[in-house]
Amino acid sequence: MYITFCDTTLRDGEQTPGVHFGIAQKLDIAKQLREAGVDVIEAGFPASSPGDAEAVRRVAEEVGRDRSCTISALSRMMKADIDVTARALEPAARKRLHLFIATSDIHLENKLKLTRDEAIEKIRDSVTYAVSLNAFDEIQFSAEDATRSDFDFLVKALMTAVECGATTVGIPDTVGYTTPSEITETFTKLRKILPEHVTLGTHCHNDLGLAAANSLAALEAGAAYVECTVNGLGERAGNAPFEEVVMALKVRGDSFGKNTFTFGIRTEEIAETSDLVASLSGVSPAPNKAIVGKNAFSHASGVHQHGVMQNRATYEIMNPADIGLTANTIVLGKLSGRHAFADRCSQLGYSLTSEGIDHCFGRFKEIADKKSVIANEDIRAIVSEYLDSLEGRYWLNTFQIQSGNHIKAMALLTLDVKYPDGETETVTEAAPGEGPIDAAFNAINRIAGVEDAQLVSYNITAITEGTDALGEAKVKLKSADITCTGRGVSTDVIKASIKAYLNAVNKLINSRTK
Repeated sequence: MYITFCDTTLRDGEQTPGVHFGIAQKLDIAKQLREAGVDVIEAGFPASSPGDAEAVRRVAEEVGRDRSCTISALSRMMKADIDVTARALEPAARKRLHLFIATSDIHLENKLKLTRDEAIEKIRDSVTYAVSLNAFDEIQFSAEDATRSDFDFLVKALMTAVECGATTVGIPDTVGYTTPSEITETFTKLRKILPEHVTLGTHCHNDLGLAAANSLAALEAGAAYVECTVNGLGERAGNAPFEEVVMALKVRGDSFGKNTFTFGIRTEEIAETSDLVASLSGVSPAPNKAIVGKNAFSHASGVHQHGVMQNRATYEIMNPADIGLTANTIVLGKLSGRHAFADRCSQLGYSLTSEGIDHCFGRFKEIADKKSVIANEDIRAIVSEYLDSLEGRYWLNTFQIQSGNHIKAMALLTLDVKYPDGETETVTEAAPGEGPIDAAFNAINRIAGVEDAQLVSYNITAITEGTDALGEAKVKLKSADITCTGRGVSTDVIKASIKAYLNAVNKLINSRTK
């Protein structure tokens, strides 16, 4: 049985608190997902904002034209939403509309304020309308919170969608509540009830740490379509991790009884895909994360090390090369030219304009003068910082810090301000603080008018080893119900911190004006 993989990193993954993908980031991730062999790329939720509609349209236009993958977009059961989604997906060669509505009583009564009959009417009207447009190659219906829905009503909702023209139905475990045995029972019964031509799909969340296990159980019980996110990004504890489901099928494909699964994922692209998403999202996998964590193929115990030296299979059930972990023999440093730098950026999955290459190459040279070897992690940090800045209003010009153990810390910052109408100005502000970082953040708050923003978290780490390592600062800001993360890189930790805070402030302002 062929397993169709849908990656929803660009939609559900972007719902990770603090994560925001601009158009450039979405395009780079979509291109890498296509390179990895993903069958369906869910590019976004067009009706959620004009910016997301434009991002979906660009992905459809630049990634979905060659029919190598289907471009999908999410839509509520509303004609206006469906129309917006149709326009956004129009450039794609293969277009999928993903309609959804909750079917559990707790969602119907408390969130939607709908009766079961009203929900069925919405399904009937929306799917029928979507089919009438002739704008989509495929229509998928998903029953939100399906695993907590009354089974008979769930079947009625799914059958209504199928009778009106849906060819794929999704069974989301929206709050990560179900277990492998329960999902096996549900999918086994549904597979017997639904028409044979209908594709049954699974979408699992990881609240109990069971998303990958539940996804595999669903596949074993008759699902042929699985929705995942790279690195398990997503709401709360995230979604079923793409890399875990893929490699479980590859390594343990013989353990699924009578089923023999095939898929089109090029597993050697997994490490590259994970690194790119981690770079652009600002969320790195935990070191002990399965498949793509930094420790996934590391061995500290002497007994383990000895075994691996004799035969890697003693303690490794996967070959690191199977997920693309190979050494790069070209070392970049201060003598490297623009062409070598551009080529490495391309290898790492970034699509930069000539202007973008020039900007990033300038930063590369600046950093290369301070450290002997520039690692891939350094380049990812440089490019990610640049891509984040494309949507920025405030840019660092200069800063001065006064600090000591017997004096009050003061920061004097000059920022370049770029307004939406194209006007620019330079603004200087000073502010005190409990330390140099706090003082700098206070000065930014005064300039940007975001004194209400709460600093939720702040940390700084060395991207690579050594005293000349590039430092990456990450901050998380919260204002009202908006949470944004920001990052900045520099060999100067104060400068990296200022750039990270500015990045978060810019995202906060953009979110307010959507």
